[in-house]
Amino acid sequence: MDIKKTLKIILPLVLGGFLVWYSISKISIDVLIGYFKEANYSYIFLGLFFGILSHLSRAYRWKFMLEPLGFKPKFTNSVLAVLVGYLVNLALPRAGEISRATVMANYEKIPFEKGFGTIVAERIADLIMMLSIVAITLFVQFDFIYNLLTQNFNPTKIIIGLAVLVIGFFIFSSFVKKAESGFLLKIKTFITGLIEGVTSIFKMKNKWAFIFHTIFIWVMYVAMFWATIPAIDGLSLPFGGVLIGFIAGGFAIAATNGGIGLYPIAVAGALALFDIPTEPATAFGWIMWTAQTAMIIVFGGLAFLFLPIYNKNK
Repeated sequence: MDIKKTLKIILPLVLGGFLVWYSISKISIDVLIGYFKEANYSYIFLGLFFGILSHLSRAYRWKFMLEPLGFKPKFTNSVLAVLVGYLVNLALPRAGEISRATVMANYEKIPFEKGFGTIVAERIADLIMMLSIVAITLFVQFDFIYNLLTQNFNPTKIIIGLAVLVIGFFIFSSFVKKAESGFLLKIKTFITGLIEGVTSIFKMKNKWAFIFHTIFIWVMYVAMFWATIPAIDGLSLPFGGVLIGFIAGGFAIAATNGGIGLYPIAVAGALALFDIPTEPATAFGWIMWTAQTAMIIVFGGLAFLFLPIYNKNK
């Protein structure tokens, strides 16, 4: 293994370890353990139920991508592949997609490159949903966000900053369009692929079923976050606060291995905007992250073990 690959594995783990230490420094271990002991686990399990529904829906949605290619995998194998993918992503970010395609290549004889291609297309749909949630949050919490910015920043500077960003975006876009090599070409290729992926969804035979499941998956993600909030006695958030906390946690998961260390910090920071004290906000972040991670480890581990048993005749 070369140095570059080694660093890609080690650095996220080192960063995660530092972030865990930083997060724990905001709340004593005894206090955090106390929150875990006193938490209402009925709400935590309700949140996990929504999370499981999202995974099942993701596995079912996959068939709408594979059917046009001539493949009809068993739903059970699709579910197990999705769960194994989530498990692998905890250790190696983005490797879960590779393992998911590999599982289907081994047990359903779906060529790796075709299976992986459908997963990339799915990720494009998920990216659009995440951006849609961000847009909805900006709309729902516009007054709150506007007041927050104007209280902490000079309004004139905000307007100038936005104007600079818009002008910079158009200038950058013009360079990307003309790019024929280098980093800008990679961006151009990515954007082109993104557009093609989006348009391919609307050309799909079962496009409305695919769109329904895509929306359902992300509604379940938000529901999982929302349902877990009452697990801590006295903790409450407006709907806009739920969305802001969810977005913060989502970006944290994308930035590190399963959000290790960073997820509690990001969620606590989001909740602090709504005057939630540091201790319960941090404790909620840790409870939320622990519940999600435990679910992935348990179900992903069982899926890994069950795959060869279920497919023993293959």
